[in-house]
Amino acid sequence: MAHLRVMVWGPAEFVGLPPWWLVGEGILVGILGAGAIVATTLFGAWTGRPSLADGEAGLVCVGALALYLAFVGAERALVGIAALLGVCLALRVPQTAAGVVLAERGQVQSVVVTSVENGRATAGGHARYLCSVADADGTPLKVRIWRGCGQTTRPGDAFAVVYDPKGAIAPRGAQEGTGNDGVDGRPGALGARARRRGAWSP
Repeated sequence: MAHLRVMVWGPAEFVGLPPWWLVGEGILVGILGAGAIVATTLFGAWTGRPSLADGEAGLVCVGALALYLAFVGAERALVGIAALLGVCLALRVPQTAAGVVLAERGQVQSVVVTSVENGRATAGGHARYLCSVADADGTPLKVRIWRGCGQTTRPGDAFAVVYDPKGAIAPRGAQEGTGNDGVDGRPGALGARARRRGAWSP
């Protein structure tokens, strides 16, 4: 048991409660590490830098945090837990950051469904429908929407899509591999929210 305890806690093993300054330092390091992950990802989404927006820079921050904790002699269990939580955060933040950017500068464009492709099974076992759409002038768009497109969707239904006029965000809610052309031919990202007949889809 003594050998196992040494392997888990490492050089930071001690008896009793940790001192207050050590607790404060741990909280500060955790806040700074999480802030760095969120800030770099949000900056990448805002400026359109894929290496930052996709969470890669966040993973680098996680690695730097783990190295710092190991360098200052933190217990091995704490280093492992911090690294695991950091990786989960870095993988989760990109989607949230894209939503924040769309909420701040996203624009709404009305489109009309021209055709609906039959549902196909996804990884979760649910059927996914793809809607081909056209703008108000009848010009077909190069993306097909799947979010908000369902079994009851019919040609002629109206959608309102949220897109990024600066094209900094990769398309979401659209078929993969259809390019980054947004509404009205402007480079932009379709938002995750689509509206059908006046009701926003979840």
